[in-house]
Amino acid sequence: MSKYIATRAIRGANAIVAEAEALLAKALAEKGPDTPVAFPNTAYFLPVMNGMLGAEVTKLGQLKPVLDHAKRLLHVLPRDNVWSPYLGETLDCGQATLLATEAIEAIRFVYGEQPEKYPGFRMGGSTNYGLDGGHLNGPIDDIQLRSWGIQLVDGRMPGFAAIVGAAKSNEVAVKIVRELQRRNILVFLSGNVNGRSIIDQLQEEGVEMGYDTYIVPFGRDTISAIYALGFATRSALTFGGMKGGQWRDILLYNKFRVFAFVLALGEVDDLKYAAAAGAISYGFPTIADTVIPQILPTGVTRYEHVISMPFNEIPGQDDLERAEQLVQKCIEVRGVKLKITEVPVPVPYGSAFEGEVVRRADMYIEHGGKNSRAFEYLRMAPMEEVKDGDIQVIGPPLEEMREGSSVDLGILVEVAGRKMQLDFEPVLERQLHYFINGASGIQHIGQR
Repeated sequence: MSKYIATRAIRGANAIVAEAEALLAKALAEKGPDTPVAFPNTAYFLPVMNGMLGAEVTKLGQLKPVLDHAKRLLHVLPRDNVWSPYLGETLDCGQATLLATEAIEAIRFVYGEQPEKYPGFRMGGSTNYGLDGGHLNGPIDDIQLRSWGIQLVDGRMPGFAAIVGAAKSNEVAVKIVRELQRRNILVFLSGNVNGRSIIDQLQEEGVEMGYDTYIVPFGRDTISAIYALGFATRSALTFGGMKGGQWRDILLYNKFRVFAFVLALGEVDDLKYAAAAGAISYGFPTIADTVIPQILPTGVTRYEHVISMPFNEIPGQDDLERAEQLVQKCIEVRGVKLKITEVPVPVPYGSAFEGEVVRRADMYIEHGGKNSRAFEYLRMAPMEEVKDGDIQVIGPPLEEMREGSSVDLGILVEVAGRKMQLDFEPVLERQLHYFINGASGIQHIGQR
């Protein structure tokens, strides 16, 4: 265990628990101990507290014993002249950090400071707070948890990536997220570096975020990363058949069943080290794109615990290739099991793009709608008349069409099979919607 990492994590944990205590004291004085406290649209109370301690927190005053427990998990900083295995102390402080940050977010809800305000921001599907946009997502609701959780369990969704901080550039930020989307990996965003977050970078590049695109922006500070661990805890409670307080079973479930990892972009401060220690206790490794000490032996995680991949030292012809290699390393370290079907198209392709919305201001060409005609027709044909994989494009190429114009389009698909039946035609035709929508930058709607 790295003494440097232990020192930074323990120091960060002590600081954040003290901050949570001060915030709670202020809230109790101003709001009173009977003030309701909860995350919206969930039956799991404050999920990390519920999962780890069995605490069913519903009132502000009930946070006091939780923070008292967090204080008991804290340890003093390692002494300069003493070297020992610091893993246990570091993991304790990681759990204390998770309890403290969840308490802080719960208190922020009491004050109306969550979900975090972000003027001009629009989500492509999010938790419903009754607000008209202009905010980030905050915690994921139970309905979406069940929707994604089934895919996590059956393998359609390999896992999730909790990205904290900001990438080297906007282009690198987009590339990292697109590579994860292409692999159907959920992307959770939080944190910042010197006030700049990967959320800002994606927003500036016009990347749509929300449930529909598998990109969930929790908040622009590191504290909001607790929502990712709350999601993991609820996954175990929902799909693992566990009850609140079965902390060991919940942690083991996540280690072996939830393939998640933390990707720390940019400078790693004390709080990020402490939060990473909490993630490691779930079996989720941390990969950083800066120079930090590594923890290579296996144990709490299935493979390495902490990996340092200084971005500029990653092999590659340019930053975009380095970003691709960084994502691949994250997948290897966590042991994420991927099932990728390579589609030979010049844009990213995957189910994560199915909910993508193409706004009129960004649209290059439109087929159908008010100003042109479009149809799709799938029909059965004799086996000898169908050549597998034969694609014919009749008409002018895309680059010869005028930007912003509306052009007629007809898609004719001929299928054949030994047991093909006429009744299968509409079922197969419906799949065109999903096949087309899987391409990034294309929106397909209005199928009959």
